[in-house]
Amino acid sequence: MESIILASASSRRQELLAQIGVCFTVRSQYIDESIRIGEQANDYVSRMAQEKANSALTELCVTKDSNDTLVLAADTSVVCDATVFGKPLDEADAVDMLRCLSGREHRVLTAVTLSTQDKQRTVLSESRVRFREISIKEAQQYYRSGEPLGKAGAYAIQGYAAVFVEQLVGSYSGVMGLPLFETALLLAEFSVPMQSINPSLVK
Repeated sequence: MESIILASASSRRQELLAQIGVCFTVRSQYIDESIRIGEQANDYVSRMAQEKANSALTELCVTKDSNDTLVLAADTSVVCDATVFGKPLDEADAVDMLRCLSGREHRVLTAVTLSTQDKQRTVLSESRVRFREISIKEAQQYYRSGEPLGKAGAYAIQGYAAVFVEQLVGSYSGVMGLPLFETALLLAEFSVPMQSINPSLVK
């Protein structure tokens, strides 16, 4: 591949991709993230990842030959019962989300899409997270820290919200926004090099 484009403004995704030694450039994409009537959560996050990838490829076609360009895109949603939680609109919205997640289990879905002009593959990671009880006051204070802004479900597991997590089953990096196991498999399928492990570090 000539290059890899990360179609995301997420600093967490950038950090995770760099963590496994992938060289990339960032091209943020802004698309309509509305859920379609009757659309299931799994289908929604997969469609969002695919549309972000397609948007980046369309943008690249305008500026250069993108035949050898690989685009990576991802989308994360928090699902509680049948409700899909995206990014909170304001404090009230964030508090409502956190109170809904309080003291119970929810699902975190992250879809990852790798795409060229000729080939596209999408994988889905599902994790289950159980929160302890979160009071209204604590949810308000957490929102005012600024951490929930731009985060699906109004929390960042890699930040202060780690103290809410009673149990996690699945992918920690997937809850952060980029499941590295699944991502690495896709990258290998598309022959994208990752940083190799120094044998001297393996004992």
